[in-house]
Order: sequence, then C-alpha cells, then structure tokens
Amino acid sequence: MVDGEEWVECRCGMRHWGAYGAAGLLLLDSVPARQVVLQHRASWTHFGDSWGIPGGARHAGEDATAGALREAEEEAGIAAEHVQVLASRVLQHPDWSYTTVLARVAGPVRPRVTDKESAQIEWVGIDQVTDLPLLPAFADAWPELTPMAATTAVLVVDAANVVGSRPDGWWRDRAGATERLLHQLEDLARRGVPAELLGLPGDRWWPHVVLVTEGQARTVTAVEGGRVEVVAAERDGDSRIVAEAAERAHGPGTRAVAVVTADRELGRRVEDTGAHRLGPRLLLDLLDTLTD
Repeated sequence: MVDGEEWVECRCGMRHWGAYGAAGLLLLDSVPARQVVLQHRASWTHFGDSWGIPGGARHAGEDATAGALREAEEEAGIAAEHVQVLASRVLQHPDWSYTTVLARVAGPVRPRVTDKESAQIEWVGIDQVTDLPLLPAFADAWPELTPMAATTAVLVVDAANVVGSRPDGWWRDRAGATERLLHQLEDLARRGVPAELLGLPGDRWWPHVVLVTEGQARTVTAVEGGRVEVVAAERDGDSRIVAEAAERAHGPGTRAVAVVTADRELGRRVEDTGAHRLGPRLLLDLLDTLTD
C-alpha cells in the first residue's frame, strides 16, 4: 500500500480516501478560464463514471499543493513544471480534508490518461462543466471554484513605506533593507497568502507580487528566476504605484489588486483605480510567520 492510501472513517459519518487528506488539480487554460481539465473516473473507482479533477491521497508530510501536482502528473500526464499555481480551496471535514489547487497552463501541457483510475482526461469548456455527471463534492464546490477561475490576484508593495514601518535601522541602508524585504516577498510568493488578506474566496492565493522602489532603493533588482517583479519609480514613487495599480486592476475577468502602504492619501488614490489598500503591519506580520 502506498503511503497514505487508505480509508478514513470520518466523524461526519462518511468514509474518505487518504489517511493524510487528499488533493487535486483544477487546471485552467487561461485566466479567466475558457476550459478546464477534467477526469472521467473509471467505473470501478469510488463514485465511478462521474467527472471531477485528477487527484488522490496525500503522502505523509506532503503539503496539499505538492500532492495535487503529483497526482495530476500520475493520473493525467500534467508536468508540475509546466503549470503556475494560482489558488487553493479546502473542503474540511472533522477528520479529513480535500484541497483543490487551481493552476494555469505555463508550458507545454497535453493532458491524457496515464493510469487505470481514469476513463478519460479531457479539456472541458467552462460553460459545459455542469452538463456532466459530476463527482458530488466537486459539484458542490463548483459554484465557488468558477469565480476563482476567473480571478487574477496582484499584490503591489510600496517598498519605501513598508520598510519604513519597521524600526530596524533601515535608515542607515535603505537599499539593503529593501533587498531584505524582496527576499522575504520571494518566500511569500512561493508559499502563497491567506485568501482573507486579499478579500478573496478559497484558502490561499499565489498573487503576482510587484515591489515598487524609489530613491536610494532603486538599485535593487529582481532575483534571477524569482517570482517578484521589481519596478523602480523614476521620480514620484506614489504616482508609479497608482499607475501600477490602475494598469493591473483592468483587464479580462476579475482583477483583485491590493496595494500595501500606510499612506492614506495614496490609499485613496489606488482605491479610485479599483484596487484596495492593506496596511504594512498585515504584511509584516505575515512575513514574520515565515521565519518562525
């Protein structure tokens, strides 16, 4: 028996597959999604002949995202390095959980049947999903997953304001303090942020992070191969932040743009673009948890 692959007798009165919980991947062709990859389950499986997403039991010590990506590769031939994780949603039972990980195509992907648990692996139009006989739990989740599949999350960080919110000697070396913030944001971009911080549904989101620098910190550049975009303001940092928020708040689908700054006037300006303001303390507290 593979690690974790056993039934759990849950206090909800049902049996669930996966001693450490389970996870699956909802792969989108784009954001907003026009198509998603679905799995037609083999008739002999639990809820056989229904449609859901590639997924299965997590291994001991395996986080939900890693489990979903592994299962998608095992069951549908979807290589983890060719997708970009966007968000997750957790179905929590008393003694078990299922995590749906949303991701978009970011490289060559050819979903196909790669194990005996699948009868079909197909791209399905977003508007045709509910026409299929869906796995009951997936059918229940679909009304929340649908708007998530149409949402782009962006986090714009006012570097000068955030660095200046922590009395750690930043005034002696503004560029160095900004460099430290950048590396913390890289860690955050890999781990994701709680959905409630961005005012979004689900459990976690992996937003596109934009760090806007100015003054002495303009020398800070993005990490090679990193996930955080660094934008240097030529003159007025506030105006560049407003411009970044405005550009990213408009586009296809739903744009959820949050700007991290303590500057209330700047906050009003970014809110006029359709973005919303977060105080630096919320971000700094979150970054501190990554080093605990």
